[in-house]
Amino acid sequence: MVQAAAVIPSAFLSRNHPLLSLLAHCGNSLSHIHCVHAQLIAAGLSSHPFAASHLIATILSSTSSSTGLSYADAIFNRTENPTLFTFNTLIKAHSSSFTPSLHFFRTLLLQSILPNQYTFVFLLNSPGITFFQAEQIRGQIFRRGLLSNVYVVNVLIRIYDILSEIKISRKLFDGFSPRDLISWNSLLGAYVNSGDVGTMRQVFDEMPSRDVISWSTAISGYVQAGFFAEALEFFHQMQISSRIMANEFTLTTLLAACASLVAVNQGKWIHTYVIKSKITINPKLLAGLIDMYAKCGELDLAYNVFEQENHWKQTICPWNAILGGFAIHGQSTAAINIFEKMTTAGVIPDKVTFVSLLQACSHGRLADEGKFYFNLMLKTYNIQPEIEHYGCMVDLLGRAGKLNEAEDFIFRMPIPPDAVIWGTLLSACRIHEENEMVGKIANIIKHLDSKYVGCQILLANIYSKSGNWTEAGRIRTNLIGTKILHKKKIPGCSSIELNGFFHQFLVGDRSHPQTKQIYAYLDDIISVRLNAAGYVPETREVLMNIDEEDKETAISRHSEKLAIALGLMSTTSGSIRIVKNLRVCRDCHHATKLISKVFSREIVVRDRIRFHHFKDGECSCRDFW
Repeated sequence: MVQAAAVIPSAFLSRNHPLLSLLAHCGNSLSHIHCVHAQLIAAGLSSHPFAASHLIATILSSTSSSTGLSYADAIFNRTENPTLFTFNTLIKAHSSSFTPSLHFFRTLLLQSILPNQYTFVFLLNSPGITFFQAEQIRGQIFRRGLLSNVYVVNVLIRIYDILSEIKISRKLFDGFSPRDLISWNSLLGAYVNSGDVGTMRQVFDEMPSRDVISWSTAISGYVQAGFFAEALEFFHQMQISSRIMANEFTLTTLLAACASLVAVNQGKWIHTYVIKSKITINPKLLAGLIDMYAKCGELDLAYNVFEQENHWKQTICPWNAILGGFAIHGQSTAAINIFEKMTTAGVIPDKVTFVSLLQACSHGRLADEGKFYFNLMLKTYNIQPEIEHYGCMVDLLGRAGKLNEAEDFIFRMPIPPDAVIWGTLLSACRIHEENEMVGKIANIIKHLDSKYVGCQILLANIYSKSGNWTEAGRIRTNLIGTKILHKKKIPGCSSIELNGFFHQFLVGDRSHPQTKQIYAYLDDIISVRLNAAGYVPETREVLMNIDEEDKETAISRHSEKLAIALGLMSTTSGSIRIVKNLRVCRDCHHATKLISKVFSREIVVRDRIRFHHFKDGECSCRDFW
């Protein structure tokens, strides 16, 4: 128990006052603080500005709970003439929400107390600020002459970045000096968040000095913009041009680039770098390693990493990563087993967990299991389904051939279905050739956002496949007329990594330096080797009204076939890994199965939806994708 101390008049109150010095010995005990507070009241010092300030600071440093905040607020409300330090302490303590911080700031102004740089830094660090409020605070900063204060301006740059006001961030940056490294990094991050990679690189090149945050931010910018190879090259420049060591954030971002490129060799190198550099593997880095191996087709390695780093077994990120890995590989049962192990271990699933779990059920045609887990999400874990979960359920039911049930599910959704939801059902109709429902969906999507062309293109493709060239032509003509089709349609693209270099192909691509050899080799594969194995082109996949012979030629030039041909030309053993940005077509799927058998090679293809492991003439998806 804290002992009483002699009373000293308030005129001589200082930090060395016996009662105030007792606060330093209270530790995290609110009960001890209560005892000292009671003695301050008895001594008539509790409302003294200095005593109240010291008491509030002690409470807030001892606990961040709502109880501590309420206690500190109560003392403040009974304090006569609180000091600027007290206001700043409470603004900082309430920084988890902008509204209470703003309340204390306004009270400060009403009492004619001049805010300082710390006041504005603490206030601006509170989340939830609006553009109008930020402008009002910027006006206050200007009136106090603090727009030349580096700490205040750095926070302002970040706030306007969060508010997507990059021009104001740049104006603030250009308007003051001297700038520090945080200023440059803040501006760099602002351009990353705006997606302006070009200007981001210009800012990076102009920086007088750089640290690991600078390099990591730039690498993150490339990854977020989809420039994955550039991100890896930038990391290479970081290694040769500076002595800065990469940190966990840098490496997690790079692993995402490797995962997107299916660059397993570079991903393995990064894993080795982590081990040799003795970098602490935190939950996000661990999840990044698992995700990289899984998305590069090395599911066994992903699971080994998950099992070895078992000290993070109470954290959700690694569980979500391995569960998602099993899902994209079509390992539905394994994904469900992981989920059950996770819940048994006491780890609470989140919305990401259920997206992956529902996707796993979809790939395995486990409609009943999918419906069970969808209900479990809401009833047991009180997770409100979002549009992604509803989309998974429509996909699950549609792929399982339960088209009427999927349609009924959409009409019963508590949130309006978007174009993606209807596109998912439309895709299921294409798989199961349900043309009657296609007409119903076509009438619905006429009233959807005209800027979303995915449904329209899919609808045109369905009409083309069924031979309804008139209706398909009408849709494409309308899209061209609105000048949207050329802007939005993503071309099919496949890539392959060979000896650390990435080779990318579009359909009918002739830009590769080995084009002549690739086409000659591909022609030999199809016309000689595959035809002898019984290959018959599935020309219905050609969505153009041309002669049958021309269709066979067109379908033989799909991007994944060109990538596979280069892989076979360039290697004599081992697996060939291809990544495609769109769903693999049935002809390429059938041809790749035969290639894996004829050449006795494993071919791994990751398309937009899932992994396909081709071996000995079979595919891991069992022709269901």
